[in-house]
Amino acid sequence: MKILLAPAETKREGGVSSSLLNNKNLFFSCDKVIDAYENHLSHSSLDDISTWFGLKNLDECTKYKVSILNKPTKKAIERYDGVAYDAIDYPNLSENAQKFIDENVMIYSNLFGILRADDLIPDYKWKQGAILPDLNTEKYFQANLKAKLDDYLGDEVLDLSAGYYTKFYKPTASVITYKFLKDGKVVSHFAKHYRGELVKQIAQQNITNFAELMTAKFDNLTLLEIQQKGNVKTIIMQIG
Repeated sequence: MKILLAPAETKREGGVSSSLLNNKNLFFSCDKVIDAYENHLSHSSLDDISTWFGLKNLDECTKYKVSILNKPTKKAIERYDGVAYDAIDYPNLSENAQKFIDENVMIYSNLFGILRADDLIPDYKWKQGAILPDLNTEKYFQANLKAKLDDYLGDEVLDLSAGYYTKFYKPTASVITYKFLKDGKVVSHFAKHYRGELVKQIAQQNITNFAELMTAKFDNLTLLEIQQKGNVKTIIMQIG
């Protein structure tokens, strides 16, 4: 069972590992997208970059306008910041739980397409929905990710990503996804926290297949209903 996770727009700075120029071991080879990204940044004014990044602070724009190729890198699971990643709390997990995440969690990326949790990436900026002028990345990833991911993900996929990323890839395998309710209402932004919580608790329990997942107990979550549509099973959980 592999787990699909959405990225986060905010990133943690720094890194200690080798740069992209010295590390060509990403799960998905996306040199064409990286080249288009680099070209766009190098030929755009700070005002244009400000709009493209969705940043008002020009100092921040200057920081992200530089080439990403020589920046230090760190694991994708440690690079991304935000609600879900705070909930996972990867640095404070046991070595076994970290190993589980490294081997089983895949993270979508507007720049890299799809990443293993332990792929080494630099700090970069890409506003959700931003479009490169010379390359339609959604169509590029849709055309180039499917065969590789279908083969790699196997027969069981736990999809904890966001609906936006179906533009990149739709699993043909059996899929389980989750919906979270509180006081009878579907939660949206706060659902990111519980997706992260699921990843953490699944890693801690070393859940490796759907059979184990369906019988697992999770802190602060209670099963309400299971819905099936095509190859997708939606598990509805009550928070609290």
